[in-house]
Amino acid sequence: MRTHSRASRRMAGLVAAVVLAGGAAAGCAEDPPEPGVAAVSGGGTSGGVDGGSRGTTLTVGVFGAFGLKEAGLYDEYMRLHKDVVVRQTSIERNENYYPQLLTHLGSGSGLADIQAVEVNNIAEITATQAGRLVDLGRTEGVRKDSFLPWKWSQATTADGRTVGLGTDIGPQGICYRKDLFAKAGLPTDRTAVGKLWAGDWRKYLAAGKRYRAKAPEGTVFVDSAAGVMAAITGGNEKRFYDTGGKVVYKTNPAVRQAWDTAAEFARQGLTGRLQQFTPAWDQGFANATFATVSCPAWMLGYIQDKAGAAGKGKWDVATAPRPSNWGGSFLTVPKAGKNTAAAARLVAWLTAPEQQAKLFERRGSFPSARAAYSLPAVSEARHAYFGDAPMGRIFAGAAEGVPVQIVGPKDLIIAQNLADVGMLQVDQKGRSSKQGWDAAVKAIDNALDR
Repeated sequence: MRTHSRASRRMAGLVAAVVLAGGAAAGCAEDPPEPGVAAVSGGGTSGGVDGGSRGTTLTVGVFGAFGLKEAGLYDEYMRLHKDVVVRQTSIERNENYYPQLLTHLGSGSGLADIQAVEVNNIAEITATQAGRLVDLGRTEGVRKDSFLPWKWSQATTADGRTVGLGTDIGPQGICYRKDLFAKAGLPTDRTAVGKLWAGDWRKYLAAGKRYRAKAPEGTVFVDSAAGVMAAITGGNEKRFYDTGGKVVYKTNPAVRQAWDTAAEFARQGLTGRLQQFTPAWDQGFANATFATVSCPAWMLGYIQDKAGAAGKGKWDVATAPRPSNWGGSFLTVPKAGKNTAAAARLVAWLTAPEQQAKLFERRGSFPSARAAYSLPAVSEARHAYFGDAPMGRIFAGAAEGVPVQIVGPKDLIIAQNLADVGMLQVDQKGRSSKQGWDAAVKAIDNALDR
């Protein structure tokens, strides 16, 4: 299993690139703290805030370069609320941050007033820690109908308590190289490209076979089989768990269909046999060795960074075969904090549609508040690097189509082993689909038994 989760690499990729045309370069995450020492930073870059003159100090605990500070939202809140100072603590990697969060919630000490939670951890937090968190759905100014239904439901308990408010999401499109498509005799207009595979991931496979027939020398259709599998499962209502909390990935037809489709990409020789977020994958962007990749909104900046100036105008983005999501986070308020009411008000403000639109404009984090989609910062957003693609419209459409998903407490473990143990063997080592599946199931069973 890889050291970094996809969520952690998502943050790293976002930090590395200029996400929107004309946007500022992303900032860097603070280094993880030494044992027993918090990595504390100020609210933003203005440097004009003095906590000593404020009535209330609110701390926000996050992982990686979460974006709120870098986008200047803390500074803006402090200008609007002269009696509040906001301080952020950051641990670089979520796999280090999250176990500490569980420990602190269990003991009721060592917590920030606000704690971030990555989407792959929100089901466990909601199921096991809801009693230790404030019901943010009751906070003044928070409107359930401002958020996407599937995002709201992920942090809502069976009895209706909403313990986390969504910050961002990762609706997916298909990023593709127009120059490679043209050489392979495929359409290059993003609308026509989207029609190649509209409604069915098997049509995406068929497009890959068409590409292969006239593929430019040294290129393949897609980066990796695992990436295809993740994109397909990201659009399924039921994936790894059922509504009763039982692990069902082994018998779920949707998971097997995603597996079989991705394995067929590998069997047909349509993939670059790459592992995502590795140096070889990055080099694939730089050398234009693959023509397509499933790409959430946050990945556009990553592609721009890795493909470089030579790729400008050659990449574009089309609608994915079916709506799908990869990524996203939440903000929670522990009840053990001293300033729970003030913290809840800050969370409500940070996740309001207007602030989510600013975060998207400045950092490329796509809003989980659907009420932000009609705001000009989102609805009119275009990406110059990707042929002036109307990214706001494309990804908003994808976000609206994602179903309310059942998210389980060990989704990340299951997904990582399916990809990195199972599908990687099929894609890179030529193992059969059954051999790869059996290897993944064995690894998952061992991991879940621990």
